[in-house]
Amino acid sequence: MNSHIFRIRIVLLVLSLIVLGPIAGSAKVPKKPLKCVAPAYLKPGDKVALISPSYYCSMETAFRAADTLRSWGYEPVIGPNVGKQYLEHYAGTVEERLADLRWALKDPDIKAILCLRGGYSTLHLVEGLPLKKLAASPKWLIGYSDITTLLSMEACAGVMGIHGMMGCNIAKQDSVNVQQSCTLLRDLLQGQVPRYELPAHKENILGRATGTLVGGNLATFAPLLCSQVNEIGQSDIILFVEEVEETHHNIDRLFNMLKMSGVLAHCKGIVLGDFTDCENDVGYESVEAMLRQYIEPYNIPLLCGFPAGHEKLNLPLVIGAPVAMEVRGDGATLTFDISGEQREVRP
Repeated sequence: MNSHIFRIRIVLLVLSLIVLGPIAGSAKVPKKPLKCVAPAYLKPGDKVALISPSYYCSMETAFRAADTLRSWGYEPVIGPNVGKQYLEHYAGTVEERLADLRWALKDPDIKAILCLRGGYSTLHLVEGLPLKKLAASPKWLIGYSDITTLLSMEACAGVMGIHGMMGCNIAKQDSVNVQQSCTLLRDLLQGQVPRYELPAHKENILGRATGTLVGGNLATFAPLLCSQVNEIGQSDIILFVEEVEETHHNIDRLFNMLKMSGVLAHCKGIVLGDFTDCENDVGYESVEAMLRQYIEPYNIPLLCGFPAGHEKLNLPLVIGAPVAMEVRGDGATLTFDISGEQREVRP
């Protein structure tokens, strides 16, 4: 072979490896384990910031959420830009929403950050918030749905956060299930760590696993794999996902993205939460049955029906925490290996 052509081919091969990654079937490069610190639990009188990093939230709701925080023994501080509205839905411009988040992270007196609501647009904040800003002063960040972005960024920065009820929920505790979810969030912030005992589900896959809990809303989590948070799914993880108002074929597409990006290959176990108002347009009996076909080949445990997501019963999960899951024929257990008083919870 002509030496010049050979050199060209070698250069092309190296470039393809850089762009496309390792050749299929080659050994995976081990990733650095995802290890997160737990922020300090709250004490009476601690300050809690209320911010709206996603969709618009009214000042009335913010004030009512603040009243609830006071009843829990904390001092609420409402972000300077809360109540602003931009382009109908957004809670201010990107810079205004970023400013409130930066303020809450930087203020040493603020010990936790409660997001007022989700919606869409935290993805706009990713490039404007270096991970080191989240790691500089560990504090509990709380929310779900679109707040999955910020929880994932925190975990990638090495800080645990709470997937749980937001300000709009604690402001209007209009059912027993919402009240229970808010009470568990309050207790977790005080150091009472839930140990969940769940009923059996016909789509469960039996087994035991340990890993770092990551995930949240599927449509919010999947795009993060193209951002600075892309390594969150590249270590030994327990993946949690939930969804709302998506068709089954869109859920299938999003889960396929996790498979093709290599996230599923790093999962030691998977927890499926609620799939609320999701249209069945492909013919599977359920979302759980559809996703199980992707999970079975990995020989890992699957826990279905965990009550977290967009239903009124939305139990708090510590994202970034080391967890142990055990799925048995008669039920399942999910345990957080973090400091605090362990407390059994049976939904």
